[in-house]
Amino acid sequence: MSAGGVLQAAGEAARAIETVGWVLIAGGFVIFAGVMVLLWLALRRRGRTAREGVWVLGGGIVFPFVVLAWLYGWTLPMTPAWKPMPPKDALVVSVTGRMWWWDVRYAGDVRTANEVRIPAGRPVYLALDSADVIHSFWVPQLAGKVDMLPGRLHHLVLQADQPGTYRGQCAEFCGDQHAKMALQVVALPPGEFDAWLAAQSRPAVASNHAGQQAFVAHRCDACHAVRGLTADARLGPDLTHVGSRLQIGAGSLPNTPEARRDWIARVQHHKPGARMPSYEQLDANTLAAMADWLGTLR
Repeated sequence: MSAGGVLQAAGEAARAIETVGWVLIAGGFVIFAGVMVLLWLALRRRGRTAREGVWVLGGGIVFPFVVLAWLYGWTLPMTPAWKPMPPKDALVVSVTGRMWWWDVRYAGDVRTANEVRIPAGRPVYLALDSADVIHSFWVPQLAGKVDMLPGRLHHLVLQADQPGTYRGQCAEFCGDQHAKMALQVVALPPGEFDAWLAAQSRPAVASNHAGQQAFVAHRCDACHAVRGLTADARLGPDLTHVGSRLQIGAGSLPNTPEARRDWIARVQHHKPGARMPSYEQLDANTLAAMADWLGTLR
């Protein structure tokens, strides 16, 4: 997983932000140095001069106005609002922020959670909205952050130049578990992405696995959909292919049998306030069976 930040851009949109950042850093340093020089000159003279009004007018009003106006005009074309339509051949992905996880949807009834897989080298047009409170989508190495407001649809264009995994985070405080509302953007070679998308479009395969029987018996299907096996529930993340994901719990735990078992039993320990209850009352065999079955959903 890439641990880089806004100054380690991995795509076109992020590079524009990185460029603006370096310009502001360099400009701020030059202005600071100039102010220090003026301060030094003022201390040396220790007296009022007839040019004080000129310095105040030029340095305090004209100079900031010119610089800020130039920065505004220079950066405006880089903002998502300037590009309201998807780029040609862009992949369109819908992302809904929920307390406290990410609902991700592709064309063809493909639904996943807390993980956005994209083809490397191809622009991706994200349609962003919120189902409850204000969230904010931010993957520092790929694009800027965009707030997600209930009842409104926003958009963001991002692109990963090379395959890799890039960490994202909700960047707007949204409640108790805001800090544990992470996501991964996984950029794949185009051929691998097409194969992944085709696999994700297929429903799960029914079996006599004890974990599947326990999943239904304990009414997990009331909140979680497993296409082809359960009703189309939408209260929690879609689990049709949960075994193929890198992490569970919106980045809280790795997707291993042990972590899945611990998550089911102690979700309120890992993420207090989450809308899924802990199932500590289940015996060890039942927990192990459910965790094992979920891992087979790929």
